[in-house]
Amino acid sequence: MSLREPGLGEIPAETVRVARAVCPDGTLAMRLRDEFADVFCGEAFSALFPRRGRLASRTHPT
Repeated sequence: MSLREPGLGEIPAETVRVARAVCPDGTLAMRLRDEFADVFCGEAFSALFPRRGRLASRTHPT
């Protein structure tokens, strides 16, 4: 397994502007992303994964 692109990605500026205009206090989803975005950052886990993935192994008979 290899680590995919880190983080949740950027939110387009226009989307942020509209969301804040519609919900000035934010929504639960907006607050969760703001609060926990760092948890989903791959940099903290990058040392645990190889640069390239490895082949899957069979652990059970078919």
